[in-house]
Amino acid sequence: MMSFIRRTGPLLRGWSVVYRSSRRNQLWSNSSLFSDCTNLVLQSSSTDVFQNLALEDWIEANIDLEQRSILLLWRNSPAVVIGRHQNPWAECDLPSMKKAYDRKRNLKVITEALRHLRPELDVHATDRLDILLNGCLKISGSASRLSRKSSYHHCTLLHSANRSSLSALLRPSCPGINSHATPSVPSPVANLLDHVPSLQWEELLEGLVVQYQKEFGISSVPTLIDPTDESVFPGLSRAATELCSWDWTFGKTPKFSVQTVIDLKDKETCAALTIEVKNGLILQCELDVPAEWIPEHLSKELANTLIGERFCRQRAAAAVSELLRCERIEMQTRIHQLSLALVSAIG
Repeated sequence: MMSFIRRTGPLLRGWSVVYRSSRRNQLWSNSSLFSDCTNLVLQSSSTDVFQNLALEDWIEANIDLEQRSILLLWRNSPAVVIGRHQNPWAECDLPSMKKAYDRKRNLKVITEALRHLRPELDVHATDRLDILLNGCLKISGSASRLSRKSSYHHCTLLHSANRSSLSALLRPSCPGINSHATPSVPSPVANLLDHVPSLQWEELLEGLVVQYQKEFGISSVPTLIDPTDESVFPGLSRAATELCSWDWTFGKTPKFSVQTVIDLKDKETCAALTIEVKNGLILQCELDVPAEWIPEHLSKELANTLIGERFCRQRAAAAVSELLRCERIEMQTRIHQLSLALVSAIG
């Protein structure tokens, strides 16, 4: 995996002199910087356009400009500033502005490195920003994050992954999901090592570094770093812990629903299950079970025990266990069958 980080030229709205705040900050207006002189010439040391626009607005809101005049000078990194009430689609060529960050150039680093290492490899980048081997086998996928000030491009490269495990794991664990989440696009994949067995990991890394230096005209020597070293990366371990948490892995999932039929393992009897999930928690649960198989109030009670719980088998099993203990003996067997089927459907 690798990340390419570049600065972008942002499009932003300026709030400059749009309004005059009635609030005055006496602490700042009485400070030495603003109290010693009636007229000031200020030069910002920052080249961050957001900081400088905020500074301009801060001065207008906090300093009594009826009592003094101020000339504020600054120099920004490349940016386009439009007025608060302007239309960015009418004012700017937005696609051209987004070209400041060229992800295809990053992929070129990988493909050119592979061609130099093994000229016989047929590799190329696609419009989806994947890299294909022999025109059909995916060896790299990527994702990117574009923020106000910078961007990074995260790329994967299959060198010697366990393809059997990938195939077994990359399949739905829960049938009947309806969601607006971005779905993955299934593709046949390959390992580089399967096609060029002599290409070792260390050689691949070195080739990527050399090509990166060549493409961007730099000569940095690779530095080995330890992400667990809090003295170098303060706060990183906390962020890593968050990434491991259930709330991040599952709780950030976009809202979805589940509509499926569950087998009650009693000849031809089945039940319809509908679940609404938001932030990983069950908002609504409905069980439609034949009334002759189990009383309607019991199926409703079972469904209600899941509302507010995490959408996971362990929590679902714990939630229904209490109902099993409280119900009379003759109903326990069927409630147990229904509970097992329900928990299995959650995945």
